[in-house]
Amino acid sequence: MTQTVIPRPIAWALTASNLGTTRQVLNLAPFSYFTAISSEPALLMISVGKKPHGEVKDTLTNILENQRIVIHIASESQASLVTQTAATLAHGESELAEIDTNLLNTTTFDQFDLPRLAQCDIAYGCELYEIKEIGNTPQSLIFVEVKTLFLNDNVVSSSNERMTIHAEKIAPLARLGANEYSGITQPFKKNRPD
Repeated sequence: MTQTVIPRPIAWALTASNLGTTRQVLNLAPFSYFTAISSEPALLMISVGKKPHGEVKDTLTNILENQRIVIHIASESQASLVTQTAATLAHGESELAEIDTNLLNTTTFDQFDLPRLAQCDIAYGCELYEIKEIGNTPQSLIFVEVKTLFLNDNVVSSSNERMTIHAEKIAPLARLGANEYSGITQPFKKNRPD
């Protein structure tokens, strides 16, 4: 199934344990079971499985604890970094600590409790809306409400009071099957019927 539902967007999800303390640890992980599901309220969904030995993933643990998550849209050029952050680490170890800060670091996310990745053009500051457990494993469907949005000015233009996001400037990374990723081709337009 995952090799035929393609391409899939990737939620590069940042959460924190011990939010608001001096012992705060940031967790960063990619999820390709990810989509937008509602405009009002503005809801996104990520599906989180278990670690290889059945333990709960840090993303789920942290969002249950703090009710906060920042979802980023990674670019094609960040494919290696996204893959690095898929490593299974013990709870309390940060994927960001393993990456050169010249390549990836955080910055303040205005009006939000968590930071965002400075190198991503899109970031959603979200609060937990609901969690549904499904399947035999189970998978956790995490529904989050977008509370704030960061858009890099370089990927946006406005005309006639209409905002346009330029996908080709974002060059979003997409997931295919197994260890395969993809970018996007040149976007094209098709008008819907009246």
